[in-house]
Amino acid sequence: MATLTTGASRTAETPPDRRPPRPARSGLLRQYNWLGGLAGWLWLVVVVVPLYWIVITSLKTQSNYYAQNPLAPPADPALENYRSVLESDFARYFINSVIVTAGAVVPAVLVSFMAGYAIIRGGAGSRFLRSVNVLFLMGLAIPLQATIIPVYLIIIRLRMYDTLLAIILPSIAFAVPLSVLVLANFIRDVPKELFESMRMDGATEWRTLWYLAFPLTRPALVTVSIYNGLTIWNGFLLPLILTQSPEQRTLPLALWTFQGEYGTNVPAVLASVVLATLPIIVLYALGRRQLLSGLTVGFSR
Repeated sequence: MATLTTGASRTAETPPDRRPPRPARSGLLRQYNWLGGLAGWLWLVVVVVPLYWIVITSLKTQSNYYAQNPLAPPADPALENYRSVLESDFARYFINSVIVTAGAVVPAVLVSFMAGYAIIRGGAGSRFLRSVNVLFLMGLAIPLQATIIPVYLIIIRLRMYDTLLAIILPSIAFAVPLSVLVLANFIRDVPKELFESMRMDGATEWRTLWYLAFPLTRPALVTVSIYNGLTIWNGFLLPLILTQSPEQRTLPLALWTFQGEYGTNVPAVLASVVLATLPIIVLYALGRRQLLSGLTVGFSR
């Protein structure tokens, strides 16, 4: 009897563990998004088919290119196109593109980073910095094609025509506005308490810039560097207008080497496209994590 009483009291004191009932799955959740999946597969085909065509065509000879189905793989893959590209001063064009890209991206990113820091940290109380920020935003509205004639005349007056520096300086100018906008927004998301703690410890603005803001904005710096590097690497208009001699050609202009008077060696052109794309693929592979972090930082907050 005592045992029964104890069991009853325990039951009264501690109610049984009742878990909330699971919500019934709705039929809509179990349905597949066929429309979205179909659109995704169509977009994958649109992206993959041109890449597949470029690679297989670069392995064909010029005679087989016109005789076979364009999407058919080569029956006898050959590396003659890549050999002819490498023997046609490809190394010179590659080095010119590297010099132009590095010479424009590094100064543009550094200047944009310091300008973005100055605008965020001192723009609220400085009319001059607010005016500079507006000037950078106005630069986004001016396309390169609209300023090519003034840029050409300035380069002629500076006697820099037909040099790599003539390509580097305008590339820096057109890369700075967007870089300042991206980096300034990223620096704005850094908590102000971190800057105040650095200032209380006696750090100068220059030290705060490189020891606090620089490490925290590394994803944005990588993102801006890759975007500007890709844009300048594939640039065609500035090298076409501001250079003339074959020694100053970049890789996009080097494609003209395989264009004859009565025809174009399409497999050789595509082989040069594959070789010119490899550095971009390597750059993306090295900075992939930082790039994705910089692109998605605004959605994770």
